[in-house]
Amino acid sequence: MVDPQSNAAEPAFPGTFEIPADAPRSGVIRVRTRYRDHFTVVGNHLAQHPDLSAAAIGVAVYIQSLPDGSDISVKRLTLRFREGEITLRRAVNELVEQGYLERRRIPLGMGRFATRVISYDDPACRWPAPPCPPEPPAAPEPPRPPRRQEPTPPPPPPAEMPPPPAETQPPVAPPPRSAQSAPPKTPPPPPLPPLSGPAADLLSRLRTADPRLLLSLRDIHQLAPAVDTWLERHATADQITRTLTAGLPPLHVPIHSPARFLAYRLTAHLPPPLPSAPQQPAGPPPFGNCEVCDRAIRTHDPHPVCADCRAEAHDHDRAHDPAAA
Repeated sequence: MVDPQSNAAEPAFPGTFEIPADAPRSGVIRVRTRYRDHFTVVGNHLAQHPDLSAAAIGVAVYIQSLPDGSDISVKRLTLRFREGEITLRRAVNELVEQGYLERRRIPLGMGRFATRVISYDDPACRWPAPPCPPEPPAAPEPPRPPRRQEPTPPPPPPAEMPPPPAETQPPVAPPPRSAQSAPPKTPPPPPLPPLSGPAADLLSRLRTADPRLLLSLRDIHQLAPAVDTWLERHATADQITRTLTAGLPPLHVPIHSPARFLAYRLTAHLPPPLPSAPQQPAGPPPFGNCEVCDRAIRTHDPHPVCADCRAEAHDHDRAHDPAAA
């Protein structure tokens, strides 16, 4: 019978478990079950973590029970649990801070990146294993027993002295190798002279727009011809800088090779040359004076005659030409 004054919820599965006589007088009593399938092993470092909240521990256990490739975004977790999006987002951030989850940005090429989430059963496996302890020194060899002293044989009788050997010349030492026979050392390449001009100035100032675009002197020598091509096609310095610095990844993402990154953009986004200027229309004919009446008219004729004088001359010719009559 349930106590009417108790606020505890009724058990969902009322059982007949009998408390053993040797059970502790207070605290929880666990009923253990050995699983054979559909179970997940969770370490006490997670289940009893002193700094994780209950929501974070529950989300971590749920993620460790999922197969690889499962969607564990916050939107997906809100469909699985009754907690709100803010609570689940805080739980995921706690797991990231404690090392159970890792967000890693992976480059896909062409300036694109993807974020992958890695789940660790134990954050300790993220760090390299400690070095192996040194091997113990080998045990010293046991002392050998002393050898038995054998009786020394009597000395042989003295033999006749051989004649003294002829004097031999001491070997002549080879002459020291001269400094000329040594292979000459290759001198280091001379330092590159600093470039000057609009292309070098533009490339040197890119680091003011983004500190990750810091170029070496050798990089500027290699990229300056490509910038000169842009300038020859009437692209302004602001247009080139905007093309090279637009759409960069976030500041926390490093650019490992800024020279290759800029070389690709200078080649892929090269503008076409401007079309040739159209021909200007011809102006009006110059002024000239009619040779008959001295009237000012516009004409290209070196012997200008106005229209009235030309018509009068035509009528005069017809009047005196009998064939025309």
